[in-house]
Amino acid sequence: NNMNVEEKKVLIKRVLHLQREAGDSGLMPVSVLFQSVPFRGHISGGLRPGKRLQLVGMIDPKPDRFYVALTCGIGSERPPEDVAIELCVRFKDRQVQRRACVGGVWGSSQSDAPFFPFIRGQPFRLEIHCEQSRLRFFVDGEKLFDFSHKITCLNQIDTLWVRGSVALTKLA
Repeated sequence: NNMNVEEKKVLIKRVLHLQREAGDSGLMPVSVLFQSVPFRGHISGGLRPGKRLQLVGMIDPKPDRFYVALTCGIGSERPPEDVAIELCVRFKDRQVQRRACVGGVWGSSQSDAPFFPFIRGQPFRLEIHCEQSRLRFFVDGEKLFDFSHKITCLNQIDTLWVRGSVALTKLA
């Protein structure tokens, strides 16, 4: 992560100020405030149709790329053999690549998207909606893409990984 401690403190103050300004806007309360990356966390009960994950964060001022992955099992330093999706946001070529790994074999990468929603040094909200046959990805309320399930036992998809040029301010 490229942000120093002082930059992180300023960001936290900005987030808290925005929350106070919004008042009771119906937004969910902050679940995790400024989670360091790389991050690896358990998804209680795994995925299921209707479950939603939300990541709110700030893109580094000089980003290279960042990754978000949903995996089966927590693994060790590297994701395990079954990766429901690995999302790679690349700033140099403004691509949002995604792929899956089943039994240690990576599938082909997809990168088609209607727009590139991530802006250097700016906040973002990534939502992942699990449906019966697919994952739907939204950034700042706009649909980015759908990704068909390659791993069908959804409840086994129980770990979230985040790493790269991003700071997380909320996970829910």
